[in-house]
Amino acid sequence: MSTTTSAENAVLKTSYGDITIKFWPDVAPKTVANFTKLAREGFYNGTAFHRIIKGFMIQGGCPNTKPGQSGTPGTGGPGYQIKAEFNTKSHVRGVISMARSQHPDSAGSQFFICHGDARFLDRQYTAFGELIAGDDVLERIATVPTQPTGERSSPIDRIELKSVEIIPAA
Repeated sequence: MSTTTSAENAVLKTSYGDITIKFWPDVAPKTVANFTKLAREGFYNGTAFHRIIKGFMIQGGCPNTKPGQSGTPGTGGPGYQIKAEFNTKSHVRGVISMARSQHPDSAGSQFFICHGDARFLDRQYTAFGELIAGDDVLERIATVPTQPTGERSSPIDRIELKSVEIIPAA
């Protein structure tokens, strides 16, 4: 994997607008490198935010959310898992962190952006960056109505992650 310097950011281009993320390679270098690698390969293009819990987080990055895929949203990944890089960064509004199963080293491609204070996740999930632009977009996505039954965190409308662009920091 290529390494990412602190001089790179990511622009998440969604159907609801753009969100810009500043990476934290000093505390999660392998996680940042994995995310930027997948972004450069176009892995995230056409995926959707499949889990939304207002006041908590929005989750995306699952390849099963691409049109035409048959897998269950929230269960897909890149075909490998990465080792956790737990750190002292707090899970507060705007922090991006890796989603995972119960096993600490089970993250691959799925990520979430905190919509509210989620400090109970600190040192249990790998926080690897923070939102530096697009808080209004985070708010719009996090307040989309979700399914009234079944998977209640599933949004009624498709919120597409059109692309993730890795750009030099300003």
